[in-house]
Amino acid sequence: MNKFTIVTPADLAHASAMLAAPNHGAIAGGVDVVDLMKQDIASPATLVNLKGLPELQGIKLQPDGALRLGALVKLHEVATDPEIQKRFTAISDAAGEAATPQIRNLGTVGGNLLQRPRCWYFRNPLSVCLKKGGDKCYSIGGLNRYHAILGGGPSYIVHPSNLALALIAFGASARIVGPAGERVVALEKFFTLPSVDPKRENDLRAGEIITEVIVPAPAPGTRSIYLEVREKQSFDWPLVSVAVVIVPGGKSVRDARIVMGAVAPIPWRAPAAEKAIIGAPLDAAHARAAADAALATAQPMSDNAYKVTIAKVIVRRAILAAGGVAEV
Repeated sequence: MNKFTIVTPADLAHASAMLAAPNHGAIAGGVDVVDLMKQDIASPATLVNLKGLPELQGIKLQPDGALRLGALVKLHEVATDPEIQKRFTAISDAAGEAATPQIRNLGTVGGNLLQRPRCWYFRNPLSVCLKKGGDKCYSIGGLNRYHAILGGGPSYIVHPSNLALALIAFGASARIVGPAGERVVALEKFFTLPSVDPKRENDLRAGEIITEVIVPAPAPGTRSIYLEVREKQSFDWPLVSVAVVIVPGGKSVRDARIVMGAVAPIPWRAPAAEKAIIGAPLDAAHARAAADAALATAQPMSDNAYKVTIAKVIVRRAILAAGGVAEV
């Protein structure tokens, strides 16, 4: 790890100005930043400490039912907040499944969204892969058991954020402040595919800081769930995960959003699967059709075709569970 200096900004504008300078990086919980520095992937000379900025703090339930999550809110706080558990269940569940209890008490909402891929080639200090400025994604023809089956190319990493799936399923946006001012971006549009730029995973620009995530009020009767499958019950990265938000309408589904994780370089929304259940009765047959539609364009690599099967099962189960339908 390189030598570095930690500085504490006077306010948000000061923090933004410092982060726009060369060789500066941000730190809050520090979980992923420290890992990246230990692995010689990041080597900032100066780390800008964001912990004291009030604009990044707090869980706020608005009078209209919308939810605002400060970027510095701990994952543990999101997972255990009674109102989030009740009204935004998938968000609470996703935060509660992230990492370990120790990390959930340290890791933040913003950090979870901005963490970098866990691909073993990217994380290997000796590997100069495409994502680190090289000319090759070593997962092609290499060890690709945990890599993308959707949206891959030219890099085949999978996005590691648990929380992003549930937030996107609820239609959340990020408020971002930077040298050019403030902007609000739908999280679904915030993450970027490798085909846009293989060296980055999101649209955050130099000097910009996510201050909060804004989740609109859910429609009356909305139900949601987050599920994941992993190789062991204790801490592990998911093989496949999914967040489902369903708005019932009488005996049919009025609206639905389905977002999968660990299958693509970005949190992967499945509009074809949503279309398969919207306007239809929520039953096993339609849930199965939706799961098939969600994976219809999957292109597994040499060692990860198992993800297609797992994803179909978990999407089907999540749809039925979100709708309160027992699986038979």
